Amino acid sequence: MTVEKILEKLVSFPILGGESNLTIIHWIKEHVESYGVQVNLLYNEEKTKASLHCRIGPEIDGGVILSGHTDVVPVEGQEWDTDPFVLTDKGDGKLYGRGSCDMKGFVACCLATLPEMVKTDLKKPIYFAFSYDEEIGCLAGPELARAFNKHYKETPKYAIIGEPSRLEPIVGQKGIYILETYVSGSAGHSSRIKQEVSAIHESTRLILWLENKMNQLITEGRLDDRFHPPHSTLHVGMVNGGIAPNVIADKAHFYWDLRTIPMDSLQEIISEFESFCREREKELRKIFADFSIKTIENHPPVPHLDTSADADVVDLIKRISGKSKLNTVAYASEVGQFANEGFQSAICGPGDIAQAHRANEYIEKEQLLLGVEMIKNLIRELSLDEVV
Repeated sequence: MTVEKILEKLVSFPILGGESNLTIIHWIKEHVESYGVQVNLLYNEEKTKASLHCRIGPEIDGGVILSGHTDVVPVEGQEWDTDPFVLTDKGDGKLYGRGSCDMKGFVACCLATLPEMVKTDLKKPIYFAFSYDEEIGCLAGPELARAFNKHYKETPKYAIIGEPSRLEPIVGQKGIYILETYVSGSAGHSSRIKQEVSAIHESTRLILWLENKMNQLITEGRLDDRFHPPHSTLHVGMVNGGIAPNVIADKAHFYWDLRTIPMDSLQEIISEFESFCREREKELRKIFADFSIKTIENHPPVPHLDTSADADVVDLIKRISGKSKLNTVAYASEVGQFANEGFQSAICGPGDIAQAHRANEYIEKEQLLLGVEMIKNLIRELSLDEVV
């Protein structure tokens, strides 16, 4: 099958993050197995979702993991010109469809080059790693990354995560954590604002603490010019609370995200925030004994990536992609999870991240073909007698 035909099939599976992905993962499994490759599935507890991993080539240390995800973001509320789950060629050099860019295009490139992988005398192996629930927090990534150290006797050296980067090497990613903070105060008439505890007022103090913390990090010079913006960010995106202008709100909550550059610690910032919350509880319980602040995860933290510019994986990607400019990103991906398992890791894949998650998502045909060529170059690299 051509890469376009494979992508057409992958796009036809409308698997959103959080939903069962068994239809698409079983199709991929059968496709890979048809070339005589043994495939392994990692199921969730309910057996409704699964990640896939396999090895093509010899059982030798030093191979390369090619990683992608099988889920996509919703299309509801977006104005599409075509059916988002039918890959559409309008004759303008682009292929439209949900996931065509993010990131079924890369998965299609992997599958399209599988026949060449199988017939080539590889000196080092190539692995596939395809996950679920990436779009709702990279939930399956940690277990899938660990599987390569648990399942295989040999140890891969590199992991290339094929998020759309126009095939440029991405060597840095901010750590990301999304949280929810709930504040419980005391209801009452608005004229009694000093005798009660407004959950809205206290939420505002907490939100200002987050903004001030971000500004403090900037003032202290905690900057990394590889990123834009070059500092850690703390952002509140949703606030809810109150029932009327003249009623003191006894409940309020807000959602916030924290995106840290590699030199900053997610957990240290959270710990400082929690300390401030405990101080506010101690103070406000003098007025209302049941006052409380509780912060919970919206989804687990996604670790940062900080790959050195002179790492072997960077040189490898430069050679196979033909791209030498290094970049960083602030969005979430599974790359840091693979790096945490000891694999030299970077992002590199076809397509443009600017097309991800939007109506009329597309991947350029040229990018898809360049993605195929990049993996073919990888195959040639791994067939040499001396492999980096």
